[in-house]
Amino acid sequence: MSIERYNQPMPFEEAEKKDLPADTYSGPAGEEIRPREEETHRELKSRQISMIAIGGAIGTGLVIGSGTSLARSGPGSVFVAYCIMGIVCFGVLLALGEMSTKYPTKKGFAGHATRCVDPAFGFATAIIYLCKYLILSPNQIVAGSLVIGYWNQSVNKAAWVTILIVFVIAINTLGIKWFGEVEFWLSFIKIITLTGLILLGLIIDLGGVPGQDRLGFAYWKDGRAFKPYKVTGDTGKFLGWWNAMVLALFAYTGSELVAITVGEARNPRKTVPAAIKKTFFRIIFFYIFCILIVGMIVDSSSPLLAQAAKAGTSGGASASPFVVAIKAAGIKGLPSLINACILIFTMSAANSDQYVATRTLYGMAKDGHAPRIFTKCTKRGVPWVAFIFTGMFMGLAYLVASADALKIFNYFVNTVTILGGLTWVSILASHVAFMRGMKAQGISRDTLPYKAPFEPYLTYFSLFMICLVCLFKGFDAFMPFDYKTFITNYIGIPVYVIAYVGYKLFHRTKAVKMHEMDLTSGSREFFDIDDSETDEDLRYQSLTWKEKIVYQIKNW
Repeated sequence: MSIERYNQPMPFEEAEKKDLPADTYSGPAGEEIRPREEETHRELKSRQISMIAIGGAIGTGLVIGSGTSLARSGPGSVFVAYCIMGIVCFGVLLALGEMSTKYPTKKGFAGHATRCVDPAFGFATAIIYLCKYLILSPNQIVAGSLVIGYWNQSVNKAAWVTILIVFVIAINTLGIKWFGEVEFWLSFIKIITLTGLILLGLIIDLGGVPGQDRLGFAYWKDGRAFKPYKVTGDTGKFLGWWNAMVLALFAYTGSELVAITVGEARNPRKTVPAAIKKTFFRIIFFYIFCILIVGMIVDSSSPLLAQAAKAGTSGGASASPFVVAIKAAGIKGLPSLINACILIFTMSAANSDQYVATRTLYGMAKDGHAPRIFTKCTKRGVPWVAFIFTGMFMGLAYLVASADALKIFNYFVNTVTILGGLTWVSILASHVAFMRGMKAQGISRDTLPYKAPFEPYLTYFSLFMICLVCLFKGFDAFMPFDYKTFITNYIGIPVYVIAYVGYKLFHRTKAVKMHEMDLTSGSREFFDIDDSETDEDLRYQSLTWKEKIVYQIKNW
């Protein structure tokens, strides 16, 4: 069945009209459709969603965290780990693409879990994801204040925290139009920065720096490609690779942000598949190729790298493996510029993380898993009650003013990887149930608005790998046993289980049976009746050649 068929207006039943989002139906056919105040608005353009899809995943985990992974595991282990986790990440995105285009709901992917598995499973998914972003947003603000400290240590970091919080509040309260445009340009800066760093890395590796010979794969030789971790021998090399898998998961989490934007996309059945396809190629370039270059220009046994890995985000630009390579090559002046770019990374991440936290709580309320008051929106379509509640957690960033308090806060931050991993488990498990439901009801996958390639096999592979990583990610907590590391590595699992079991016992919910799964309602929730995409195509045809060049750069 073609996508065009889904774009055609279809008759509504009266009962269905009442359940539709306000911005998809407000009167008889032909009447101008306007969003009501209590709904978020579908205002995100295709180029914005596409850029946010990759920009939301590019953060300090790649630019700085890759240094820690390289120092522990070696370039070969890190490269293989990023390749495997890149495939898993793409599997998650394809699963989201199929479900989100079929059901472009504002409930987020927790709504898919409720529909396809169990309402209790949807609740557990939403709780885990909300917890993750309630921690991440203040963490990015803390990181930003520490990055600013690279230039000035005399000013109390709480002052920088205040400025960053005001920035996040301002962008998020201006409405989705402003948020989308600001995130587009911040993500664009991220991509330009990474592209520049990759090109610089190639120049360094090929001997383009005066006084330095061609490096090639010199740092991969003499057993340095696969370094042992914790123990010696082949076992140690395997553990080094597995540790790289865990850190790669942390770097990739956030890619699922594109599914949160579905509820505010102008044309989700067109924009979401396009964003996912572009994200695949950007993953190859900005993650896998970037990691390959880093492994070629930085010696994993370098004292400078060990010092950078120990400093972490608090070291600012000096903690980045790219800066380690720049210093080793004797290039001056760039570290300060890279630090400014890393600051933009953290500002963008804090902004998008707060957006996700707000929309997740809003989606929970829409799905009946949180009080309905969290669905209240401003005229700009901002869920203001949900924003105030989640925004209060940004106050945790002020713990940066105390070294002891910051240490406690960092324990919470260390739980982010397991929370992100469990979110991916929920998405993939929901997709497995979705495909099984379609098969049980005799519905062909060819009827989907977006039929993803490599399915269902890629979903099964991705689910298997992510479950393994979640179960064994904290292996180093046992070598020797450290209860603090153990708790931070695994606390997300009991929270996940308790949320599921508690909701199930309290509400007496039942698992969705395959032949009874609701595969019809909600699929007609959004008709793509907004012709803005077509209007934009017509406007493009009227542009001058110079204006078309600018347009293509913005929409590449």
